[in-house]
Amino acid sequence: MEVNIKRYLENWSDERNSALLYSFLADNEKDTRLSEVYQRLAATEVRHANRWERLIKENGGTVPPFKPTWRTKTLCWLAKNFGVEMVLPTVVGIEDKGTDCYKNQPEAQDFIAEERSHSNLLKQISRTGQNGLEGGMLAKLEGRHKSAGGNALRAAVLGASDGLLSNFNLIMGVAGASAVAATAVNNKIIMLTGMAGLLAGAISMALGEWISVQSSRELYLRQIETERFEIEAAPEEELEELVLIYQARGLDDESARLLASRLMSNPDTALDALVREELGIDPDELGGSAWEAALTSFALFALGAVIPLIPFIFTSGYLAIGLSAGASAIGLFLLGAAITLFTNKPIFYSGMRQVFFGLIAAGAVYLVGHLIGVQIAG
Repeated sequence: MEVNIKRYLENWSDERNSALLYSFLADNEKDTRLSEVYQRLAATEVRHANRWERLIKENGGTVPPFKPTWRTKTLCWLAKNFGVEMVLPTVVGIEDKGTDCYKNQPEAQDFIAEERSHSNLLKQISRTGQNGLEGGMLAKLEGRHKSAGGNALRAAVLGASDGLLSNFNLIMGVAGASAVAATAVNNKIIMLTGMAGLLAGAISMALGEWISVQSSRELYLRQIETERFEIEAAPEEELEELVLIYQARGLDDESARLLASRLMSNPDTALDALVREELGIDPDELGGSAWEAALTSFALFALGAVIPLIPFIFTSGYLAIGLSAGASAIGLFLLGAAITLFTNKPIFYSGMRQVFFGLIAAGAVYLVGHLIGVQIAG
């Protein structure tokens, strides 16, 4: 009985957090039609939570005051400050997890289809375009062009993690060699190495990101021009392509043809629709700004890379090495915790896993550096 109550409480908390998150998304969504979608999702989650609350009480349990989790608070903050689309990929993951959790729970079998429907709807919202949609058509498609928000957030965490891990290992390797070769840890060498590693890594990341985004923009522009030519040369074929796309998304033949014909009646809306729907390109963004992506990558890598370097600014020797390892461990734990926004794994597990592998790698590099230092001093 206690096991069931514990499970009911966990389910109740998950549903209440989901309801709160959807309500927040509804309040911060600028498109009133999508806001209504989020409100309906919130109402469904409240209904689910009410069942778990009833089962808790029927089995002699007590329902505690609701307190949103740190993940829910963080997602709400991100949605408020960076836009609803920023958190949609993570919310999809939460819904998928809910579906999996309910598969072996007899009291929640009728929830599975609803949770799966929520996940599919959110995926559609994050992937497809809504230009030209209205009324009942939105009710069937209910979507917008894919957003890179969730991917950008994930890239930010991973970029900082790369900077921290690479420079931490570099510094530990040099510290291991320096301690033997010079009979004491040489702060100047470590500081020089750490700054070189920070700048080299950050510049490399920035350059790689700039080339990637700029190349994508140039490819998108070429594809858009090709699509423009095809609209002018074979408008009927492009019309049929749009009809097939909308039929594949659930519209009947008549509605799909009506929508496609309305979009194709204007060259600008026709190009916009085909670029978004057929190519999956947002012509307003074209993958984002190459310079913005480069500067962001530089800053995030540098932010992570500076953490293991800071102790050597204020102290030296083995104390600095210990403090560097400690600061890096804290940074790794926080980054591991941040990753749970996407994986929905327990915070302590993800954080400590990041710390464990990071310290193991740094220890191995320190040992290699030590052996090299012995050979040099030999």
